[in-house]
Amino acid sequence: VIMSSTTPLTDGATIPNVVFKCRVRDESIGGENPFTWKDVSSADLFAGKRSVVFSLPGAFTPLCSSRHLPGYEAAYDEMKSLGVDDVYCLSVNDAFVMRQWGLHQGLEEEKTDASNPLNPGNFKKVKLLGDGACEFTRGMGMSCTWTTERGFGERSWRYAMVINDMRIEKMYIEPGFEQNSGPDPGTVSMAENVLAYLKSCK
Repeated sequence: VIMSSTTPLTDGATIPNVVFKCRVRDESIGGENPFTWKDVSSADLFAGKRSVVFSLPGAFTPLCSSRHLPGYEAAYDEMKSLGVDDVYCLSVNDAFVMRQWGLHQGLEEEKTDASNPLNPGNFKKVKLLGDGACEFTRGMGMSCTWTTERGFGERSWRYAMVINDMRIEKMYIEPGFEQNSGPDPGTVSMAENVLAYLKSCK
């Protein structure tokens, strides 16, 4: 088990290579829920690619649903045009919850194309990545346990990053990171800041 680092990883660090337990569409199963399990590693997603990842405390939560995910979904095409291979939303939730949140948010499901390891069965634009066992989040040094505040248990602090071939090119960590934090700021990790950085690189 990858335990939380004492401090969050920052620019230039190598991201943790863990296995995500994902659900992908398999029409051969038939029925109303034709999905099966698939192990997808960090390297499968990020090696040899330039990617944007934003991480948040929980699916269906207010700020995550009203600004964080919609902002990146709206900016997806522009980010792709600025040299990004794909954009991922990570949360310490299981694959079932992440899928239902995406559908609830109105994201368009990718039902056929398998060019991304999370598809078919994830989404066409921003891909939702469940870190249910918290291994990636701990490896990033971003594990935050909420007890008296919100009762979430162990989740991820809110942050965003640009990854270039498994290394952090640029990191955006929300201020005030502490365990059981009262405030849940949504400032630096929002899509507009990452978009501004990507534009500055051109």
